[in-house]
This record gives sequence, structure tokens and C-alpha cells, in this order.
Amino acid sequence: MSSRIAVVPGSFDPPTLGHLDVIRRAARLYEQLHVLVVHNPDKEAMLPIAQRLALLEESIAEAGIEGDVVIGSWSVGLLVDYAQEVGAGVLVKGIRSQADVTYETPMAVVNNHLADVETVFLLADPANSVVSSSLVRQVAGLGGDVSPYVPGPVARYLSRATSSEF
Repeated sequence: MSSRIAVVPGSFDPPTLGHLDVIRRAARLYEQLHVLVVHNPDKEAMLPIAQRLALLEESIAEAGIEGDVVIGSWSVGLLVDYAQEVGAGVLVKGIRSQADVTYETPMAVVNNHLADVETVFLLADPANSVVSSSLVRQVAGLGGDVSPYVPGPVARYLSRATSSEF
């Protein structure tokens, strides 16, 4: 496994400006970055995985994020299985608050024990530190304007969707 290849996992339901910021910064740090939409059995998804992949691709392209960025999905097996499959030695996680640290730390320790994969935490830009996908889903579901919190392709997609889809 290589520390030059990293994975940014997330549900990306929907992708937010915070996600895009982490992806942009991580793409500068690693030779190859895998942005991975993962299935979280503890969350009920608003968007199908195929839509999240398309929105990530559009958002990354529109933002002009450069580098070797691979977008994919993973729904069976452990995240470290994917990391090993692609030769990644690093998982990158965005951290907004102490609650994120508390949630992510045990997973980082277990992932390291399972597969010798390191986890790197990137602190959120303060402008994005209060934004979460669940907050965006709630605002969008109630007909609010989410454009300050999401990339353009996501805002356009959500503005076309009806609240009954949420």
C-alpha cells in the first residue's frame, strides 16, 4: 500500500461545499485520490448512489479540482478492503467539530489495526464547519435555499427536485 494514494470516503448524500473543500485539499496532498461513495447502513439515503456519483463528478469538474481523482462507490465489505484493493495507505476524513473526532477516532484505530491504513484528519474550513449533508437534506426537503452550502451542480439538482422526493 502506498501513502501516495488516499481515499476520501463518505455518504455524500448530497455532496456539500465542505466535502468539496476536503477533496480539493486532499487532491493536492496525494498523487491519486479516490473519492468513494460508501453505503452507510445507519443512514437512510436521500439520493441513489448513481446520482451522488454524478453530482460528485460534476462538482469536482466545475470546481476545477486538479489531480488524479477517481470517483467510485463501495457497498460490500470493509472500507479498508477497498483501500487495499486500490493500494491506498491513507483514508482522509474531514473534521468539523469535536463530535466528529469522537466518532471518527475509533474507526481510525480499527482501520489501522485491520489493514495498516492510516487516517488523516483535515480540519474543516470554518465557513463549512456547521454544514452537514443531513442539514442540507432537511433544508432542501422543506423547500429552503441550499445554494450557500452545496456546489453548483448539487444546488441546481436539488432546486429541480420536488420536496416529495425527499
